[in-house]
Order: sequence, then structure tokens, then C-alpha cells
Amino acid sequence: MASIIPYLYFDGKCEEAFEFYHSVLGGKIPYIGRYGDMPKQTDEYSANNLAEDVHRVMHMSLETADGSLLLGSDVPTRSMPGFEFTEGNNVAISLNANDREQALAFFNGLSAGGQVTMPLADTFWGAYFGMWVDKFGISWMVNYDDPSKMPNS
Repeated sequence: MASIIPYLYFDGKCEEAFEFYHSVLGGKIPYIGRYGDMPKQTDEYSANNLAEDVHRVMHMSLETADGSLLLGSDVPTRSMPGFEFTEGNNVAISLNANDREQALAFFNGLSAGGQVTMPLADTFWGAYFGMWVDKFGISWMVNYDDPSKMPNS
């Protein structure tokens, strides 16, 4: 079964929030990546095209002592279609798939009748990844870390 992980969105306070959660929950912060670390994109919504976004957190993780995960990021200054940051409504459900086929099945099944905000595609970080808002207004993302495409593999 795929794992289901809460994914939190922030408006510039992701690192501060995760440091706070870490101080209370313990564990470790194995990864923090910033929009400025991304390869340059041509997409008009790419956060690394805006100077004010280069220091914002693109993705961050907290692994608690019992192995639970909490993931998060700062939203880019310029909103993506279908996603407007609203405090209190800034949580998505992240599915980590076991393979590409499962990722595609989750994406196609759960996005039916909803709005795709990032089509399922291979990414620069080695994952097969997509995002959507389902027909009930819930934000989702699916990720499959392809071992053959992971950096340093």
C-alpha cells in the first residue's frame, strides 16, 4: 500500500514552522530545498523566476522518531492556477506510490472531475509527480521516486 502523508503549505514560514514542529516532536529534518535551488524553468508560474521566492522553501521534510513524516513547502509569491493560499486551508494529502503504474492510477482516479494543477510527469528531482484538487475541493499530490532516476543512484 502507498503511504499517505500530510503536506502543509505556508506563506513564507515553512522553515520556521518545521523548526518549531521539530523542537516539539523531535526526530530529524532530512531535507530542505529552496526554489532558488531548482533548475531554471520557463513556466510562467516557476518560483525561481522571481527574486522574492528564491529563499522560500520548495520542499522540506520532518521525520519523527517513530518514522512518521510531515512534509511542507512555501507557496510561490505568484499563485498557481487552482491553488490559492488560505491560512487554515493549507494542507494537501501526499501519496507515495510503489511504482509508476500505481501513481498513474491514483492520479487518474482521484483527479477525475477535479482540477489538475500540475500534470503527472517526470521531474528534475527524479520523481514521477503530479498535483490536483479533487471534485470535493481536497488538494492531493502523488509521488513515485523512480530509483533509476534518483540523483546519486
